[in-house]
Amino acid sequence: MNLQKLSRLDLNLLVALQALLEEKSVTKAASRLFISQPAMSRVLQKLRYQLDDPLFTRTGNELIPTPKARELQHKLPSLLDNILDLVDDGKFDPGKYVGEIRIAVPEFVATSLISKLISLVTKEAPGLVLSVSGGSESVDRDLSEGQLDFTIDINRPFSDELMSMPLAVYIPCIWMRKKHPLSGFETLTLDQIIQFPFVQYFLLISKTVTASTDARFDKALRSLGMNRRKALVTNQLVTAIETVSTSDCLMVATQKDFLIERERYEIVTKPFPKKLPHDGSINLVLLQHQRTSGSAIHLWIAEKIIKIVKDLEGVENLASTL
Repeated sequence: MNLQKLSRLDLNLLVALQALLEEKSVTKAASRLFISQPAMSRVLQKLRYQLDDPLFTRTGNELIPTPKARELQHKLPSLLDNILDLVDDGKFDPGKYVGEIRIAVPEFVATSLISKLISLVTKEAPGLVLSVSGGSESVDRDLSEGQLDFTIDINRPFSDELMSMPLAVYIPCIWMRKKHPLSGFETLTLDQIIQFPFVQYFLLISKTVTASTDARFDKALRSLGMNRRKALVTNQLVTAIETVSTSDCLMVATQKDFLIERERYEIVTKPFPKKLPHDGSINLVLLQHQRTSGSAIHLWIAEKIIKIVKDLEGVENLASTL
């Protein structure tokens, strides 16, 4: 190990670099570290000299990382976390933590999970801020680049750099208003459901959606030479539920989705027609990048999320048997 070279490097510069990478602004990074903007500018000059790279170029008011800075962006968080572990007394106290955790959670999970998670966080980790979004256009990229700390997604192949933890199993079904013409049937047939228009609600897509985007339900119908008629395609939860509750439109969702909303809007659920080929379950996982595996706050949050979801599953299962 080149200790002589390391002795010339101020570790505070690495902290400043992490702030610059996260904020992409000298002014915001300075505010984050409680120093003046001119002082942060001088720190950036030192970083450029020490690392022999411009590190950032400017586009408008935003700093754009150079390839060298992007490489450091992948390595710095785990390095700084390891340094924190060295000076830590060995016992993590969430009550002393100050910072932000960014999570992408689909609405059908967030409506029940986040309120309970926030209630717990405000009591046990008041210095923690949760930033919650509805989804991610690129799970691998956002977790790898540190734009997100956690994502809840459907289980599928992901990058080897991501850690996947089983979270919950959801069963797909057909939604309709309580007084829908089909609501009196215990079981539905394919011929019955394709007579009615559908709301196609995208649970895990936050970008622009179109009628040409197929869901698994569309592919299952097409395998039988059938198609459904789409009346509305949306990623807006309230819009979808309002439409189902005030029209004869049907919607594909899951048995555990939006329990409170279903009761409020008087929506009932029916199992898929038996002749419809489909995956019998939707397996959700909690994802995080490997670099955060040793982070005490990430471990704490992951444990809380998993416990809350498991507890909610227990309540749902109990209610279904009453």
